[in-house]
Amino acid sequence: MTENYKSEQSNACATSSDFCRIFVEQMDSLFLLSLLLTADPQTAEQCFLSGLEDSVNSHYVFRERAHLWARRSIILQAIRLLCPQPDDGNELNEARFLRLNGKAAAELLGHSIFARIVGLNSFERFVFIMSILEKYSVHECSLLLGCLRQDVISARTAAIRHLAVVATATETPTERDVIALAAVSYANR
Repeated sequence: MTENYKSEQSNACATSSDFCRIFVEQMDSLFLLSLLLTADPQTAEQCFLSGLEDSVNSHYVFRERAHLWARRSIILQAIRLLCPQPDDGNELNEARFLRLNGKAAAELLGHSIFARIVGLNSFERFVFIMSILEKYSVHECSLLLGCLRQDVISARTAAIRHLAVVATATETPTERDVIALAAVSYANR
């Protein structure tokens, strides 16, 4: 392969069929992202489908970055649908977790960590997913969520604290050790 051909391939734009292929191949992962963000199966479906439509209609996205664009489209759709705000902290996470515990989607019931994430208030949940799971920077989170960087930092810290409190109350000692190790490794990076 010549250098020019390699360069042309890496600069090629993703087509609508590329996005359709990504959404089919990564359906479970993309729907889980939608479900974690929205905390509701019907809203997650709407978010997933809107993300697909937005991705298919996108032009000028490099093919090699199309899978990241698909995830970003879902995040943007969830932000548009739910409009999470820093003042969403009025709702106590523990009370929300207990209320949702019986209503959590079947996809989440088998995975306690997912149910815990869904139990966070919406702003903390968005910040946790975007900054920890999707690895967006604090600056990028603040731009997408339309808030201050300090709001993102505070929400991320609060989300980690809330998840740790629930984990220590419900997990076995081995699971607690894994969660503690993850928190320490995140803090040290």
